Amino acid sequence: MASKPPSLRFLLAHPAHFFACGCGSGLAPFAPGTFGTLFAWLSFVLFRPYFNDGQLLFLFAAAYLAGIWFIDITGRAIGDPDHGSIVWDEIVPFWLVLLLTPAGWLWQLTAFVLFRFFDITKPQPARYFDEHVKNGFGVMADDLIAAGYTLLLLALLKIIVS
Repeated sequence: MASKPPSLRFLLAHPAHFFACGCGSGLAPFAPGTFGTLFAWLSFVLFRPYFNDGQLLFLFAAAYLAGIWFIDITGRAIGDPDHGSIVWDEIVPFWLVLLLTPAGWLWQLTAFVLFRFFDITKPQPARYFDEHVKNGFGVMADDLIAAGYTLLLLALLKIIVS
């Protein structure tokens, strides 16, 4: 059974909570990981025109490292290191996926579906991190692995359709 999302008061109580909970997207009453990934998609479309690829890679690396801290702080405050409302781990890896996805909304939609599939099913080694590394690093790592699987399958699909 899914646990109840934290309150808006909790979200605003600490900057780490705000980011770990995906700027509020993680407070969705159902499928918060999907809402976090949708937030990543929307926000990427909004900020992408203002940065080049190198700048985005730098920002994503910083966001990933900061996410380890955000999730540690928030997970301890909630009492669950990988609470469903914590979605920063979906957001940052999906930004990376979108950066490396071929142009076009159909490719982005395919990336979204594949990323959600791999995030939910957690193929190894993602499952190892999910089950055994109960901290911000482990929470961020399993979604980065899902992003890797997504990018691999997208690359294979691009070869097939080209």
